[in-house]
Amino acid sequence: MSHLTRQATAALTLSCAGRPVARYDLRPDVDHRLSPRPCLHPVSTLGGVPVTEFAPADHRHHLGAGVAVPDAAGFNFWGGRTYVRGQGPTALDNHGEQRHIAFKLCDPDGFVEELEWTAGGCLVLRERRTVATTRLGPDTWALDLTFTLTNPGAGELSIGSPATNGRPGAAYGGFFWRAPKESRAPAVFTADHEGESAVHGRTADWLALAGDGWTLVFAGATAETRHDPWFVRTEEYPGVGSSLASRARLRIGGGQTAVRRVVTVVADGRLDRTRAAALVRRAVTA
Repeated sequence: MSHLTRQATAALTLSCAGRPVARYDLRPDVDHRLSPRPCLHPVSTLGGVPVTEFAPADHRHHLGAGVAVPDAAGFNFWGGRTYVRGQGPTALDNHGEQRHIAFKLCDPDGFVEELEWTAGGCLVLRERRTVATTRLGPDTWALDLTFTLTNPGAGELSIGSPATNGRPGAAYGGFFWRAPKESRAPAVFTADHEGESAVHGRTADWLALAGDGWTLVFAGATAETRHDPWFVRTEEYPGVGSSLASRARLRIGGGQTAVRRVVTVVADGRLDRTRAAALVRRAVTA
């Protein structure tokens, strides 16, 4: 990746070994109640199969692949309703927005971006997001995404989830990938378990989601990221994410940061456990 700074445009096209594989939209044209944020969509395999979905009818606030948090200091950066303890999902006027500020680096195969998370006229978080693509083979590539969330204030800030706010099993928030909904629910498996109920809410070195002609293999690439359980849906809709706030709120002191890195292998066809594990090892160390 070169040390060139590119001025902001509406969207970027990311390539892998010279082949377009993703579009990064800096300013998605969505209602404020969907918590506007830069996102990756469409993302495709090297064979051209789409593996993300944007604002689907079942969850309009699912915007491709990116970073989203339902509760940062009480503000909603996920979109949709907010889970309120004792009330359930509630429509609140608390939606925030992730705003692109600048690219520090920008190349066809990746970028380093500065963002600000704002809500209610306040700066809630600063983020540095690094995205890079790597070719792993003729039918596989990897998307490497690191995000660093910095508390710009002097006092402590905390990040929560519906789970920490009283809804068991709903610890979404952090990295999130919405996959396409197909006629059949995708398969999901780790090295040791298979099926949504067996993998959801658990930690695992990697987790694979396999649909019609494609497989995504997600891996936490740092010790802290590997400690985050996976949030998984296959029957209601196909989506996988990390859980920043699973059992307790994630607390970030004044001026402090939280860092996570997730590497996603994007493959044509359906991978078995052996190949998924081998590709993840290559992708994380590439």
